[in-house]
Amino acid sequence: MSKSLAFGRTHMAIPGPSVMPDRVLQAMHRAAPNIYEGELIEHSESLYRDLNLIARNSGEVVIYIGNGHAAWEASLVNLLSRGDQVLALVTGRFGRGWVAIAEGLGLDVQVLDFGAEQSADPAQIEAALQADTEHKIKAVITVQTDTATSITNNIPAIREVMTSADHPAMLMVDCIASFACERFDMDAWGVDVMITASQKGLMTPPGIALVFIQDTVWPRHKEADLKTPYWDWHSRVYPAYFAARFCGTPPTHHLYGLREALDMLLEEGMENVWHRHHVQAAAVWAAVDAWAQSGALTFNVALVSDRSLAVTTIKTRDGLASNLRAWCEKETGLTLGVGLSLAPDGGTTDSNVFRIGHMGHLNPHSLLGTLGCVEMGLMALGVDVSVSGVASAMKVIERKSA
Repeated sequence: MSKSLAFGRTHMAIPGPSVMPDRVLQAMHRAAPNIYEGELIEHSESLYRDLNLIARNSGEVVIYIGNGHAAWEASLVNLLSRGDQVLALVTGRFGRGWVAIAEGLGLDVQVLDFGAEQSADPAQIEAALQADTEHKIKAVITVQTDTATSITNNIPAIREVMTSADHPAMLMVDCIASFACERFDMDAWGVDVMITASQKGLMTPPGIALVFIQDTVWPRHKEADLKTPYWDWHSRVYPAYFAARFCGTPPTHHLYGLREALDMLLEEGMENVWHRHHVQAAAVWAAVDAWAQSGALTFNVALVSDRSLAVTTIKTRDGLASNLRAWCEKETGLTLGVGLSLAPDGGTTDSNVFRIGHMGHLNPHSLLGTLGCVEMGLMALGVDVSVSGVASAMKVIERKSA
């Protein structure tokens, strides 16, 4: 008979799929609806309105049945032609993933790789754009948060140097890990295309990919020769009939779940949502600062301004991270995020990296429970935690909530 204490409700502290609220799950627990007329059509129209409200986008949003990789491909094929040049700002695994999709489509990708520990440098971006005197670069692609490294990029600063360089390239941003977690203002920041997915800040099961577009895209869209019927924005934004929005059967139950998730976000208010994520990220950082005094672990991202509000990546001495993940899952029912290779050459291995997701449907008692289990695991594995990370996190939450 096992003596594990994990036989209660488990908790996923990975950076997506995030915790799904009971309200979302209950909204999805229903019979299949009529997909040709009636409630589902009105229901779906409200999603487009409120998704754009949260993104602060005056343009359109396209919904696909797919994951973030689907959104990467959709964003590229609708705006570009084979052989077009793209400038990719890479700060980790997911930036490289978007590059791989672009190269697979026959695009000519110029990569500015800023490593795995710091955000993209606007000065280097501006220099690259100024050097492109013939304006061959058609798009700049980057992530707001790289889920593997937990680096966040300053999107307004990137748009500022694009404007300063007087470069006509489109700005395309991956917000898969950051949407509804970190502040984003598509209109004010001059983002032409933003992509995200349902399973992180939107608190809905994986399966929906979202592409937000501004009116600036349509001239480029008209010229793009990579478009295919399934991915084409035009038939989805201007459908001949309801199901054409999805190029066939809509993802009915995901739409019901997403509607409930949007209701929850709007009830809280996006300013409060962003504030909550800021406080909880600061609490995680305070805990890691305390544990780091043992010398057994450290942040992947040293500079606070470069850290994501949705996920924190932590490096440990050899083997500690994998042992900690195993202990927490077996003994407490807590699942921590695995390490994803941080360096392009794979030099940082999974055994000494773990991630704490602090995104979506999360409040202090669930976050402090996560940090408490991590602290117990560190103690069980012989790490000196005489400076309590949990106590440090509690002080942050108490101070910032007041």
